[in-house]
Amino acid sequence: MSPPTTRRVGRPRAQERPASGLEPREEVLAAAAELFTTRGYTATSTRAVAERAGLRQASLYHYFDGKEAILAALLEGTVRPSLEVARELVARTEAVAEARLWALCHADVILLCRGPHNPGALYLLPEVQTERFAVFRQVRSELKAAYGELLAGTEPGAVFGEEDLAVRTDLLFGLTEGVILIRRADPARAAQALAEATADAALRIAGVPQRRLARLRREGQQLLAARG
Repeated sequence: MSPPTTRRVGRPRAQERPASGLEPREEVLAAAAELFTTRGYTATSTRAVAERAGLRQASLYHYFDGKEAILAALLEGTVRPSLEVARELVARTEAVAEARLWALCHADVILLCRGPHNPGALYLLPEVQTERFAVFRQVRSELKAAYGELLAGTEPGAVFGEEDLAVRTDLLFGLTEGVILIRRADPARAAQALAEATADAALRIAGVPQRRLARLRREGQQLLAARG
């Protein structure tokens, strides 16, 4: 009689997912982005996120202490890359502010359109106004301030009053983030086309004449290409 076969069993997964190549923490974030944006944040439990990520619930808590921590990480992840781009462009003072503003709007839209499930659609959740999300709100505020700094450096912006500058900064920032709603309504919409149209519109809000737009677009594209 043959001896019984022994088989080493690793930590079981609650639900098999297609191989994504992601580390477990990133797998949790990807699963949460999907569920929060399709089922709703309130309706999604940590158990559901863990199961969608292919983990047991106890394993999820190794990476996050709860659902709010997952949402905070998701939201911060939508603005930190754009803030890095913004800081680089603000520092590129050899380029005109109009071209840098075009490049920032374009890059921000591309980043907002990244991935099939964009948690940017969750910005307006009531929970995001709580102290738990203070870091996200601070990073987003810094990004908005970079938009305002570039706007103030444009030729039209040099003559804006304080109130006009604040209003136009709000409009620019709202225009860019509004892409989130467009993509949610029409996920097949090409990100590149949205980015170019949004960046063009941003310069018009800034008061840039139409006759300068083509040249500034080329300069903005060159700035983005230089980033690699």
